[in-house]
Amino acid sequence: MDLWIAVTLAAALFQTLRFMLHKVLSMGTLTSTGSTFARFAYAMPPALAFTATWMLATGQHWPALNATFWAYALVGALGQILATICVVALFRQRNFAVGITFKKTEVVQTAILGLVLLGETITPPGWGAILIGLMGVLLLSDTPGLTGSFLRRIAGRAVALGLASGLFFAVSAVGYRGASLQIAADDPVMRAAVTYTCVVVSQVIAMALWLRLREPRQIAAVWSARRVAVWLGLTSMLGSLSWFTAFTLQTAAYVQALGQVELIFSLAASVLFFRERITRRELTGIGFLALSILVLVLVL
Repeated sequence: MDLWIAVTLAAALFQTLRFMLHKVLSMGTLTSTGSTFARFAYAMPPALAFTATWMLATGQHWPALNATFWAYALVGALGQILATICVVALFRQRNFAVGITFKKTEVVQTAILGLVLLGETITPPGWGAILIGLMGVLLLSDTPGLTGSFLRRIAGRAVALGLASGLFFAVSAVGYRGASLQIAADDPVMRAAVTYTCVVVSQVIAMALWLRLREPRQIAAVWSARRVAVWLGLTSMLGSLSWFTAFTLQTAAYVQALGQVELIFSLAASVLFFRERITRRELTGIGFLALSILVLVLVL
């Protein structure tokens, strides 16, 4: 198994655990913004510790970072903040598995942005796998309880949040890959760790300032939720390092497409942990997405 496949599977598993914790926190005293800040605030200490330990263990030094690196990294950091806020808000609209699925529109959007911004091309079989996944997303976009045309049923707040989260996650994926490619190091873990450290520190600073000005009570609420939030931070750090490592090894769109295996993990979490009901249409949509993952693995 190629390394990028292994770390992408690990990233999808850690990300599912992270979003489960996000949903738990969002049902308490934290707002969508507060829950997002908790993710970055509690991920920063283990990220700094991991990067320092890795550098000491491998004898590597902090690399020189140019302006292009910072441009890509900061755009990616902002995209990830906005994407996380959208997907946490989405959990209030639909069940866990469907909420995760909506954000998976990032796969197609990442492919387009990667082509435009980084010049990365997708093979015809790769596009086929991505489009099969898109069919699954459309099936899952049918809002329960609404009547009328299909376009009316999918044009709800949940779909808008899902598409927005997908766009912002696509921006972050392309930004992070672009940033990691600017680092002059052969070690993919080193490149991922440096990129993630710079990103998470900037996210904590930016969100702390925002909350201090707009939602000051949320800072105290994030501290009060530390028993759950500390695990949120740990899974966030492990997931992000895995994603960043994958992005240094493979085209962002392919990484995101394989990452749709997260939907299988989220389905299990939705049924077994949150005790949520999955409809036949939703199962069919998730089946299309699982097929797209299989096709992608076979053609690459």
